[in-house]
Amino acid sequence: MPRLVVTNREGATSEITVDDGLTVMEAIRDNGFDELLALCGGCCSCATCHVHVDPAFADKLPKMSEDEDDLLESSDHRTETSRLSCQIALSAELDGLHVTIAPED
Repeated sequence: MPRLVVTNREGATSEITVDDGLTVMEAIRDNGFDELLALCGGCCSCATCHVHVDPAFADKLPKMSEDEDDLLESSDHRTETSRLSCQIALSAELDGLHVTIAPED
C-alpha cells in the first residue's frame, strides 16, 4: 500500500497509507482533508482538486491529458508541478508521493 504525504493549505503535513488504484483525490478526500473540494467527483471536469506535486515525482506521473491541461489553465495558482489529483492513480511506484493542496481559486 503506497504512502501519500499531503501538505494542506495551512502548511501542516500528514502521511497517509492508501490502497493501490485509488486516485490522489480519493485518498485526500477519504482521509478528512476538507479543503480539497473535488466537485466533479474525479471526472476531470473542474479544477477543484488541484495540487502541486513534489518535483522529485514528476517523471513518475502519467502524462497530462489535454483536458487536464485546459482546466489547469484557468487557475491563478498553476505552477510547473500542478496536476489535478483525480488524474493520478496511486501505485507502488508512487510510494511516498508528496503533494500540496493548491490555494483555492
